[in-house]
Amino acid sequence: MFWRRAGETMTKANLAMMEKLQITEGDITLLDVDAIVNAANETLLGGGGVDGAIHRAAGSKLLEACRALGGCATGSAKMTAGYELKARHVIHTPGPVWRDGTVNEEAQLASCYRRCLEIAGEHQLKTITFPAISTGVYRFPIALAAAIAVSTVAETLKTIPEIETVIFVCFNEESAAAHRTAFEAICADVPSSASGLAPDG
Repeated sequence: MFWRRAGETMTKANLAMMEKLQITEGDITLLDVDAIVNAANETLLGGGGVDGAIHRAAGSKLLEACRALGGCATGSAKMTAGYELKARHVIHTPGPVWRDGTVNEEAQLASCYRRCLEIAGEHQLKTITFPAISTGVYRFPIALAAAIAVSTVAETLKTIPEIETVIFVCFNEESAAAHRTAFEAICADVPSSASGLAPDG
């Protein structure tokens, strides 16, 4: 965990929700979890970055399964098995291409995170990992994307108690730092005071 309780001002419900969130750097394809999220394109047929890495690690059966899904709209999500991955499932979600914030990109990105969690909840999954959706070749500003990711996940988890752990797997320190900053902002906004949380180190 990245945060621990330092006082008694945060409610138990809010503390429990915050303790479900983790932030790390690394390779999302190596994680042994119920589901990893793939930052896909609308075809679901593979691409570059995280998308390509997941398809390579999962093997050819993932591509076959994705072909059968018939694509997926930006902001929505669909699930397949994980095949050769350690993860049991892959939840594919096409993120928005950043176009200066003029075509509903923020709402679409929030929908990606929300729909992935809803699908995980529907299938009684307990652990799910997210990459920094749309922050690669889709050029979504990293700080803004992290704020949307963390706030949307924190809000959605309140309604999906089945999910026990959400891990944000960042591709570099800049992304990880942006997610930590977003997490701190969420803590500051939680009812009862963010002074109930302190960093582990």
